[in-house]
Amino acid sequence: MSETELSPLVIGWRERVAIRDWGIKRVRAKIDTGARTSALHVSRIEELDGGRIGFEVVVRERPERVTRWVEADLARESVVRPSSGKRQRRPVVQTTIVIGPLELEAEISLVCRQGMLCRMLIGRKAIEGRAVVDPSRRYVVSASPGSRKRKKRNPA
Repeated sequence: MSETELSPLVIGWRERVAIRDWGIKRVRAKIDTGARTSALHVSRIEELDGGRIGFEVVVRERPERVTRWVEADLARESVVRPSSGKRQRRPVVQTTIVIGPLELEAEISLVCRQGMLCRMLIGRKAIEGRAVVDPSRRYVVSASPGSRKRKKRNPA
């Protein structure tokens, strides 16, 4: 096995993330090695039958609000102490997230992140052993905002 096969992928402190199982193609995420678990901005959570929950993922706030309704199995409930210092009880789900070429199994706590620049926070458990973060760089393995290719208009 070569050294490059053993080396973790270098990613930026901010990347675009996809959650294909939920039909989410691009959500801005902050890679936060100070956080153990990942978190995702949701605006509504409902308990469903059979240990499942439904929730509205806020993919984007501006220029127009984009949301997606998702249903998933509840993996567990977690008590989290966010930067505010006040403990919160949060539902946690599990899914596969995609950061550039990486597909990662991740536990994601569901929380209101309104007012935050990034809709998602990727904690250290999700990238452990698979990626290292270069804190001086953004969008190393994913497209930066506004870089999506636009279709050329027909000048006719």
